[in-house]
Amino acid sequence: HLFEWQPALKNVSSSWDVGIIDGLSGWTSSVDDVPADTIARRFRYDVALVSALKDLDEDIMEGLRERGLDDSTCTSGFTVVVKESCDGMGDVSEKHGSGPAVPEKAVRFSFTIMSISIRAEGEEDAITIFQEQKPNSELSCRPLCLMFVDESDHETLTAILGPVVAERKAMLESR
Repeated sequence: HLFEWQPALKNVSSSWDVGIIDGLSGWTSSVDDVPADTIARRFRYDVALVSALKDLDEDIMEGLRERGLDDSTCTSGFTVVVKESCDGMGDVSEKHGSGPAVPEKAVRFSFTIMSISIRAEGEEDAITIFQEQKPNSELSCRPLCLMFVDESDHETLTAILGPVVAERKAMLESR
């Protein structure tokens, strides 16, 4: 989906047309003797967030209608509250097959859009136009990064999630 950040995100590619990318963002070395290209796959955070918001388009419009507002009311910006989650997925080792050797454990980093609120022109308080009814449901959870790593391997998790944290920080400094 086409979108633009103002100002442009720092240290993040200006290309919005990004699909699944290497979780180590171009590292050529390996981590713990595992080929880097088998470690992780992820979406760019802002691309995943915009995609999730686009998927909620009908819910957002319904929220506006319920409050007697239309989309032109939202000229002073909007706020999206996100809950992040990082959880181990247990043993995922292959018992047979000829694929690349990978660590036996996997970790998923994901987010859930908890609420969306707008500040209508001339209004003091923000108006909530979307509230996730089932925040702990698999259906509302958006995977951002899948990693073949043990959840107790903090060094590798830090290496993989470093760019994710940088993208989140860049989003907070833009709109």
